[in-house]
Amino acid sequence: MQEHLRAGPATGEVCPTLADDLLRGADAIAIFVFGDAKARRKVYYYAGEAKVRMPTFRMGNVICARKSRLLDWIEQQEAAQ
Repeated sequence: MQEHLRAGPATGEVCPTLADDLLRGADAIAIFVFGDAKARRKVYYYAGEAKVRMPTFRMGNVICARKSRLLDWIEQQEAAQ
C-alpha cells in the first residue's frame, strides 16, 4: 500500500489520509485560496467577521481548514452570484 493512502476502517478500500485535506495556519489557507501568504489577514476576516464566513476551525491556537470544504464554499459563493 502507498504511504499517502490508507485502508478504510471496515471496507478495506483505499482512501486518502486526513492530512492530505488539512491546511494548518492562515498562511497555508491564504496560499490555497488566494495564491499568496500575504493574504493571511483576509483569511482571518473571512473566518470571523465577514457576512459569509469561510469554513474554518481551530486546533488549539492554530486556524485550520479542509481543502474540500473550502472548495465547496467557493462553489456555493459562485452559485449565489
